[in-house]
Amino acid sequence: MLPVRQTKRVLNSSGVFMPTRKRRRCVPSSVSPALETNTRPDLLDSIPNDLVVSILCRLASTSRCPADFISVSMTCKRLKSLATCPYVLSRLSRKAIAVKAQNWSESAHRFLKRCADAGSLEACYTLGMIRFYCLKNRGNGASLMAKAAINSHAPALYSLAVIQFNGSGGSKNDKDLRAGVALCARAAFLGHVDALRELGHCLQDGYGVPQNVPEGRRFLVQANARELAAVLSPDVEARSWLTLSRTQTHGCPLLSDFGCNVPAPEIHPANRFLADWFALRGGGPPGDGLRLCSHGGCGRPEIRKHEFRRCSVCGVVNYCSRACQALDWKLRHKVDCAPPAEQDAAGDGEGNVQVEGNVNGDNALVPMS
Repeated sequence: MLPVRQTKRVLNSSGVFMPTRKRRRCVPSSVSPALETNTRPDLLDSIPNDLVVSILCRLASTSRCPADFISVSMTCKRLKSLATCPYVLSRLSRKAIAVKAQNWSESAHRFLKRCADAGSLEACYTLGMIRFYCLKNRGNGASLMAKAAINSHAPALYSLAVIQFNGSGGSKNDKDLRAGVALCARAAFLGHVDALRELGHCLQDGYGVPQNVPEGRRFLVQANARELAAVLSPDVEARSWLTLSRTQTHGCPLLSDFGCNVPAPEIHPANRFLADWFALRGGGPPGDGLRLCSHGGCGRPEIRKHEFRRCSVCGVVNYCSRACQALDWKLRHKVDCAPPAEQDAAGDGEGNVQVEGNVNGDNALVPMS
């Protein structure tokens, strides 16, 4: 039965009431398109969690910056929950956890700690370096690096070798050259270029290991070859990099201490953090008389006075390792290195500058050949 239409009277211009129809209120027969769209099922909900986790793991391992991974995890609650599971966090690339020193905060610390607890070797190494050198938590930082080193993380093995060579965190008597050589050998076996170069110099100089010059030269050649192979690709013209040193008039550059004139390798995010951390705090490590490694891509500070070895020619620059000396020599120090006008060849009384040596652990580095 249809409802009765009600009418009302309206006074027109001539003063006569005229009946008018009351407008009926339109009631939609169906739901509006906007509401209908919101009620449609989300296609993401139909994808199984295993497949989503597999995609997130692929994204985590290929992220070029932290924003690539964080922006996806903030899309919805489901992606945020799956992106923060330990299985995904353990596969984050080194660039995905590249925290900047100027953005360091407690939340960034917790994020790295969560990734390290999930099993990320890069997070263990990065957080270990930050705690050991920046936050002065030597024991915990060394244990995190050791956790990564046990799982064959080459940068962590090499960093622990540098700590053993220098006795970082202790006195000069705490140096363990044999342990440093063993850690270097393990990192060199994994293809770490700096470890190969460090091990080659140890064998050449008899530093912590019986002297074996031919074997040392073999490791140096292997380090130079790996460094060259890392920058060569089919679409990059690299012949301009294969230039000999000005002081080298014959022979192959692969046989030198610093190799070919190739671009500097990419700095690890942990070393970049150390360099920026101390640059933001006045350009030097905390404490009087302490110095930073002169190689700009290292960032390691001294923990005690005269921990690092100086160049035996100029006595101005200092390095935490022979690998850093080789890189810095090739990049800049080769041009700047010159003996001072007046310098006693016997040193400054503290064993920090000498003409030859470095076999018995003295704090001097012979010039690169």
